[in-house]
Parts: sequence; C-alpha cells; structure tokens
Amino acid sequence: MAQVHPTAVVHPGARLHETVEVGPYSVIGPQVTIGAGSRVGPHVVIEGRTTLGARNRIFQFASVGADPQDLKYAGEDTELVLGDDNLVREFVTLHKGTVGGGGATRIGNGNLFMANSHVAHDCVVGNGCRIGNGSALAGHVTMEDHVIISGLAAVHQFTRLGKHAFISGGAMVTMDIPPYATAQGDRAELVGLNTVGLERSGFTKEQVERIKEAHRILFRSKLGLQEALARLRTELGGNPEVDHLIDFVMQSKRGLTR
Repeated sequence: MAQVHPTAVVHPGARLHETVEVGPYSVIGPQVTIGAGSRVGPHVVIEGRTTLGARNRIFQFASVGADPQDLKYAGEDTELVLGDDNLVREFVTLHKGTVGGGGATRIGNGNLFMANSHVAHDCVVGNGCRIGNGSALAGHVTMEDHVIISGLAAVHQFTRLGKHAFISGGAMVTMDIPPYATAQGDRAELVGLNTVGLERSGFTKEQVERIKEAHRILFRSKLGLQEALARLRTELGGNPEVDHLIDFVMQSKRGLTR
C-alpha cells in the first residue's frame, strides 16, 4: 500500500503505486494515477483525470489537474499528463486541457516548475525545462526541450518556445522564440544566443558556430525570410541543429520574435 498520511483524503478510485508517499492534508481525486516513487507533500490538491509518471515530487500547496481558467470550458472530460522526474514547487498550478485544444495538457520528463509558476490548459512542455518563480504559460503554449524561463515572465497563448531557448526575467513573450535564442524585454526581442546553455547541454564548438551562423543569416543579413531559409538549406542544411531551426521557423504561425 502507498504511504498515505492519516489526515490526507485519497479517493478509493485513485490509483497510487505502492511506493507513493502522500503527506498530511493532501487531497487526491478519483481519476488520479500516480507512478512509482512519487512524493506528494502536505496540503496538495491533485484532481481531474490526471496522470503522474514515476519519481515526481509535488511540494506543499500545489494544485495539479484543476479545471482550466477558460470560460468556454463546460466540464468536459479532459486530462493532464506528467512524465517522470518532475519537480513541482510551492503554489504551482498545472491545469488540464480543453476539448478545443485537443483535450490534454502534456508535460514531459525532468522539468522544474518553481514556486508560483503556472501552466495553463492545452500546453505542451518538453523535457528538461525550467520555469522560474511567478512565470506563466498561457493556454496552448508549446515549450520544446531544455527551455529556461526566468522569474516573472509571461508567454502569450499559442506561442512556441524553441528548444534550448532562454527567456530573461520579466519578459513578455508574444511571438515565437526560435531555438537556441535568448530573449528579453517587453515585448520580448532577441538579444543573442544561449551559448552557455548550449555548451552545458553538450553541443560541440562546431555545432555552436553553425547555430551562430544560422542566426546571423536569419536575423542579421537583411534577407527576406524565404531567401534566408533557402540560403540556410544550401549552406548549412543536413546538420540536425540547423535543420531543426529551419523546421521551427517554417511552422511558425504567430510569427518570429526578431
């Protein structure tokens, strides 16, 4: 049996692995599934059709799986899915999806959600991301792998954040942030590359140089977007890090932060 504190309220329909720990005064609803080795602190509420993978840690006063803050939501059966090894700190709110957004909010593995951060309905968060204190993702945001958002930043709905991007504190992000970039300000603008993050993630010097050249062609060559993309394919295509950047740009619907 899971280790459940006597003051916690766990619905009989909830499915908890035998190694799960639940702290005092926490409430876990009937449609919740929690995987092996996960730890739920005191005064946590996990509700809705919510699935947590293995070794997640939910700190006190977090709210996981609550109804979305979308006035169109009318009680439909939607869900929140978390992978493995996520840290959800104090007062974090993670909301389930809506029918209009595909029915699910999906979070990958190894992410850190710092205190008071928020992930809204229908967001997709990759692996190894960091969301700083007081930062918020509006609905339908896509956050690729290894993105870092500093404190008190906000991301507009339907915006995409490319992998290994770095968002500075207090930034207001209203358009897509391309992979590997650093952005800051209100409204956020590109201010360079996240070279420190790339090096820490194991990118080689040659890969970083190719990314620098790709960003120079896209954002500093004064070429039109389609012309710049054609030049990228010709000069740097075939390298995975550049091909991902090209694909990200081509799929942009809100437009790119410049």
